[in-house]
Amino acid sequence: MTKNILLCTLGASWAVIPEVYAFLAPEKLPLYQNHPQKEHLEALKHSCQLQVPDEIWVCTTQGGQTHESLDHLQQWQQQLSAPPVLRIWQAARTDQLASQEECEHMRELIIRARLKAHDYANGGQVVLSLAGGRKTMSADMQWAGSLFGCQALLHVINDDARLRGSELSNPQATTLTQALASELAAMIMPLIAGQTTRSDLLDISVDTVGPIKLDDYPLEFPPANQIGTFTDTVHSLSKELSQREKASSRLFGNYLQDISQNESHENWRSLYRLPPRQINQLRTTPLREDHRDWLIKLPKADLHRHLGGCLSLADQQQVAKAIWQTLSAAEQKASLQHCKPLLDEQKWPMDWPDQIKHTVNRSHHSAALLTHANTEQLEYNLWKATEPRLALKNSHYGFSAYERPGELSGSALLCHPAAIQPYAKAIVDQAIAEGLAYVELRGSPQKYGDGQHFLNSFYQALSEQLASLSTANKPQFRFIIIADRRDPQDKLQATIAMAVQAKVERPHFIAGIDLAGDEKKATPEDLVSLFTSAFKECLPITIHAGEGESAESIWQAAYHLHADRIGHGLTLNDNDKLAQRFRDRNICLELCPTSNREVVGYRDPIYNESLIYPNYPLLELWKKGLPLTLCTDNPGISRTTLADEYLAAARMTDHALSQWDVLAIIKQGFVHSFMPGREKEILLKTIDAQLYQLISEAQ
Repeated sequence: MTKNILLCTLGASWAVIPEVYAFLAPEKLPLYQNHPQKEHLEALKHSCQLQVPDEIWVCTTQGGQTHESLDHLQQWQQQLSAPPVLRIWQAARTDQLASQEECEHMRELIIRARLKAHDYANGGQVVLSLAGGRKTMSADMQWAGSLFGCQALLHVINDDARLRGSELSNPQATTLTQALASELAAMIMPLIAGQTTRSDLLDISVDTVGPIKLDDYPLEFPPANQIGTFTDTVHSLSKELSQREKASSRLFGNYLQDISQNESHENWRSLYRLPPRQINQLRTTPLREDHRDWLIKLPKADLHRHLGGCLSLADQQQVAKAIWQTLSAAEQKASLQHCKPLLDEQKWPMDWPDQIKHTVNRSHHSAALLTHANTEQLEYNLWKATEPRLALKNSHYGFSAYERPGELSGSALLCHPAAIQPYAKAIVDQAIAEGLAYVELRGSPQKYGDGQHFLNSFYQALSEQLASLSTANKPQFRFIIIADRRDPQDKLQATIAMAVQAKVERPHFIAGIDLAGDEKKATPEDLVSLFTSAFKECLPITIHAGEGESAESIWQAAYHLHADRIGHGLTLNDNDKLAQRFRDRNICLELCPTSNREVVGYRDPIYNESLIYPNYPLLELWKKGLPLTLCTDNPGISRTTLADEYLAAARMTDHALSQWDVLAIIKQGFVHSFMPGREKEILLKTIDAQLYQLISEAQ
């Protein structure tokens, strides 16, 4: 439970405490009801969003005058109709604070009380009063405020000349429990002397001493409305804080050095400017499900996102509708007749994709199924028929079981020109909803008809969608052309030649080339000669490798095809020398936790069937310092988003990933993108600034 605390000092004049309290709690103590500047006082209170104190904490001495003041204060508190809790500490062996020893003892009490207030408030407000007691006490309270922060530093200015001889010069307790007459109220003016924030010095380690914590500097709690005695004479907190202030520059340098020495991956530069307590919080907070909104807000990059597997079922239906509306009545009738055996059955045979895939009018038939099958039919035959979606590569139907939810998407639709515009719109909308700042789509334009023509049309459609956006931060898209291992070599060579030509024609849109498909069909060693033209054009290359296959497949991709990135690379840990080589050459892994679980099979605590499978290798790879980032692979097939991929990674590593790790992994995505260097540098600086603003404002 949160508490709002008013921390005060007290000397001979006890009235300053009711005067400060009344400013904060006018509804409970209408002392200033008739004040000539009542509206100003209310506006001042609201300007700092000050809340009514639940408790008043008092630090004072043991002198005779103090005892008299405490008697009046306790009488006043008891006469209030809804009194705040009163807690009082007296510094032992103090009276008039006439010696160095007495002043140091009082200072220790004040700063320990402020430290205790931070924990006890539990997120509530702590307000400090500078009125009351000796000037040294006020100075100590200001020092406490500068170190531990406070919602407000309050003071009370009295018109001493007019107060003399009035009933406020030596007030009775009853006088300060009700509204003052206007001429009396005018003699008192509460004011806000400032607001302070917590010093970073409290949250860093100094030699063998860690961050400042209450357990190390205890202050025994007096019972509510009672008086306690502070007897500790070591003054350890005062000494520790003074030493930290003297060595502040060195301490901050050491703190950042300690962080960098313990990190295997550099984070965003601006994040090191955050206060240490915020850095510590990010580093020690495990990523969990309730951080999903936080993840979505962070600008992110997705480097492995298949065009054919992007769309949700609802988006596929919208694209299908656009195609269906362009068909003639005869074409619609013919497709419905062709698909009638499927539309009439709730459960389709497992070879149903062959009934539409190997036909001239594949896009017509796909549109017919998407627009005329009911939701239950589509849900079952696209997803549920292959559940549990776990280790599908080793299932009876092999990798095709994983691909099943994408059988009515991708090339099934994109070979029709009417699909391109709504498909592009869905992808842009999807990127915005997921908080993506940069996306490298990958696909096989050669499967959508004329590959070059498709790329030009799709680029134009994306550009139009982005131009229609009113937001300043628009996602950037680039395209990676996929060459399929399963194709014969002449067809593969034609695809690579198309990628090279596309890079020449659209250098800012074409990002690179990818080799995908069943790793057993053709090794990089078999295909190296086909990539000569891509090497000459200096096309960036990413290779699907190590997705359930041995580390040998990854080795070949790196050494024969000079891969800049590896799609998946899940078995890299099996070869320590190769893993070290990847780190040395800065080759990035594109990890896709959800699809990796679905295809290969990894343990994910929310799926009981997965508990027999091995642990996901992300954490071990990350700790080794290997460049890696998280991607979606096929978000429509796996029904995921990039934020959900980070949550899946957290679960699959037993929540060993911190928020700080997440931010560093996000940075890896931008650093290892296939953007030209100058553009990448600009984007990195832009995202760095955006992240700093988001995170600093959220803390």
